[in-house]
Amino acid sequence: MSPVKKDATCYTCGKKVEFTRCSSRKDPPEDVPCRVLSGWLTVHRWAGVRSIDQYDFCSFTCLQRWVEAQAPKIPSTFLKAFPDE
Repeated sequence: MSPVKKDATCYTCGKKVEFTRCSSRKDPPEDVPCRVLSGWLTVHRWAGVRSIDQYDFCSFTCLQRWVEAQAPKIPSTFLKAFPDE
């Protein structure tokens, strides 16, 4: 049985890395996930009953950009309607 190749793609910037799943029967390959994905972040978000979305990010900066895009923004026009105190 040949090793199983997998990949991870940063949801924000599109950076892609490939790795090989480890096997309990063979020595670990050079591109094991713990080496290739070092520094990457994975977020799981509940999407509904028995449904979980997974997002991979290559850095905290990419994760932050994604989080900021998820949060609703208050239009600056609305904020300007209030006088400064």
